[in-house]
Amino acid sequence: MRPLPRRIPALAASALAAVLVTTGCSELQQVSDGVDKAQQCLQAAGIVTDTVKKITGLADDPAAMEKALNDGAAKLGDLADKASNTTLKQAADDIAGTLQDLNVTDANSAIDALQKAGNESVKWVQQLTDAC
Repeated sequence: MRPLPRRIPALAASALAAVLVTTGCSELQQVSDGVDKAQQCLQAAGIVTDTVKKITGLADDPAAMEKALNDGAAKLGDLADKASNTTLKQAADDIAGTLQDLNVTDANSAIDALQKAGNESVKWVQQLTDAC
């Protein structure tokens, strides 16, 4: 019986290494996707809480409150556009629309918007976390 040429064990080792690297890369990609999803979920909830926090101090400045609401809506919209999770995308889009619909034109509408955002913010955060 003839001994195997040296190239065959080297080729076999290379093929095994390629299989291990490919399998490992796909598992790493899955972990990376999970981390990205969790990060997006945290960011979405943070945008809602930051927006509510900002408008709380702006009850006397309707124009600034309107801007803060629109900024929060825009940030949620941007996050929704980048979200790989379609459920999170839909929830973020819905809440962004609600924030944008809070029309603040004077002191009375500022108080109304503040009350609605204060009352609804927990529900919005829950909606986003449920989507995750």
